[in-house]
Amino acid sequence: MKCDRRDLLLYAVTDRHWLGERSLYEAVRESLDGGATFIQLREKNLDEESFLKEARELKQLCREYNVPFVINDNVDIAIKTDADGVHVGQSDMEAGDVRALLGPDKIVGVSAGTVEEAVLAEKKGADYLGVGAVFPTGSKDDAAYVSYDTLKAICEAVSIPVIAIGGITKENVVELTGSGICGIAVISAVYANKDIKRAAKELKNIVKQIF
Repeated sequence: MKCDRRDLLLYAVTDRHWLGERSLYEAVRESLDGGATFIQLREKNLDEESFLKEARELKQLCREYNVPFVINDNVDIAIKTDADGVHVGQSDMEAGDVRALLGPDKIVGVSAGTVEEAVLAEKKGADYLGVGAVFPTGSKDDAAYVSYDTLKAICEAVSIPVIAIGGITKENVVELTGSGICGIAVISAVYANKDIKRAAKELKNIVKQIF
């Protein structure tokens, strides 16, 4: 499965911090029912066996909805589970090395915060860019702020799709209008809600009108 711009409209990144009593599987299903168009499994503290089991289950779930499923950072898990791809940050493996391991048919996403990082990521084989944090965020402690002007400059500098991430809500997403992005990546805006399905649906309807 390759990356289509339309798949990036509402990109949901998992975070078990928000789950409460719910399982991650159920939370992801609810977000898919609400219209999430792309799922990234992000696990920072899970042992490999549990991570592998979870990744296999979620990959199968995403297949049912025909939605791309990628793993954050962990290329090994992505290969073992035949996930659709991997998303890496600037401090992780370089896009070219990820591409070499995954092959030409998998999705490689890269986080970028500057025009230089974005251009290099595209050159090294990235399929899309995640740019942020565009607003203050509590989901990632080390996230540097990326201004609207930088976001727009990145979109103009590359030919691959760009999504914005970081602190995005249904209230502030309109501020990204005209930047050139094709969608948004969210964590708490979907998964921190009691009604995940409704949160995803409301956000997607807003985003569809803007981008």
